[in-house]
Amino acid sequence: MTTYTATLGGERHRFGSLARLLAAASPERSGDRLAGLAAAGARERVAARWALAEVPLATFLTEPVIPYEDDDVTRLILDGHDAAAFAPVAGLTVGEFREWLLTADAAALAAVAPGLTPEMTAAVSKLMGNADLVAVARKVRVVTAFRSTIGLPGRLATRLQPNHPTDDPAGVAAALLDGLLLGSGDAVLGINPATDSPKAVRDLLDLLDGVITRYAIPTQSCVLCHVTTSLDLMARGAPVDLVFQSIAGTQAANASFGVTLGLLDEAYEAALALGRGTVGDNVMYFETGQGSALSADAHHGVDQQTVEARAYAVARRYRPLLVNTVVGFIGPEYLYDGRQILRAALEDHFCGKLLGLPMGLDICYTNHADADDDDIATMLTMLAVAGASFVICTPGGDDIMLNYQSASYHDALYLREVLGLRPAPEFETWLRSIGLLDENGGLREADGHPLTAIGRELAA
Repeated sequence: MTTYTATLGGERHRFGSLARLLAAASPERSGDRLAGLAAAGARERVAARWALAEVPLATFLTEPVIPYEDDDVTRLILDGHDAAAFAPVAGLTVGEFREWLLTADAAALAAVAPGLTPEMTAAVSKLMGNADLVAVARKVRVVTAFRSTIGLPGRLATRLQPNHPTDDPAGVAAALLDGLLLGSGDAVLGINPATDSPKAVRDLLDLLDGVITRYAIPTQSCVLCHVTTSLDLMARGAPVDLVFQSIAGTQAANASFGVTLGLLDEAYEAALALGRGTVGDNVMYFETGQGSALSADAHHGVDQQTVEARAYAVARRYRPLLVNTVVGFIGPEYLYDGRQILRAALEDHFCGKLLGLPMGLDICYTNHADADDDDIATMLTMLAVAGASFVICTPGGDDIMLNYQSASYHDALYLREVLGLRPAPEFETWLRSIGLLDENGGLREADGHPLTAIGRELAA
């Protein structure tokens, strides 16, 4: 195993493995401190970054941070590596790769994506400031489609999240109506069910499908149940648009979620076979989050940001419509405050897009974290400037089922107004056709609008 060294201020620092070097080079975060992986202090962190900058990118192909024989995600990463796509940067060090990224154009970034491994993107992100992460991610375009097209330039989509503590149809309908009248929902109408009961999930799927069909809304629905529940419901003829699953960056962490690559393969093929998309066939939706592998004691001594990036290799295998990191949801044990959550959000978005994924975010925090709504506003603004494909929106920014704070439907309107962003094109056309958008693209007053019938019908 290679030892990496750097001398700083006359003091020699030694890092006994690539994984240890990556961990020491990471910005401060509570999860790495909890795991005993963080740098001892600022001096060691700078030394680690100095050493990391000199590591050839090709090293990540010969020195996996988790052994090939121990982990199917490692095997997926290395067996699927595209050497031809990697060729333009194959001779670069991590530090030189940073400079290349800052000067590369969108075409070059798209061409190299299949040749990058998650560890390469995680490594270079550790050498980049927040502005660097925004500048590079903004250049990357990843376009996906099902009934709406996500990721086009000048667009920002939203997931409308009408969760309810008991999955009550009237409560779901109220939140759904609120979001639609405020122009949300072009990425997905996505509900976290209160239970994973197949009947409860089927009822919610029928509710969402009924609204989409009745009002000809060019969007897709998803009830975020376990993949095995989706497989069962698809076999029973349920109206499943997108198959959802939480995923992580190690085989053991995925096992803690009750999933394997083989199970995801099966679900992907089943969803494709339904052919429910109208403008595209991206049928998967994945959520990730820094700290999930550590919380399952399945991180193999690898820092939480690098493990998070490895989850994107799993997602990339299935050409998903949507991927989002629930960046502050796991709690302050992993990301302590607003500063750490912001940094993690920028890292996750950067790494995901660089690997070719349609990255969105649940910009959020739990109520015991050292964060507030001003942190959410800052994160929303920076991620929208960075070109996030979508953000998650909840009524009033307060999810009453999951009990955490997120962005609101009004926050999405703020982003669209101040940055000149628009909804997905199909959804924008629909909003205009039903009279919710004026000639300048602004929302009209919704009082008495026919769409309010959704609330009355479902409540009844």
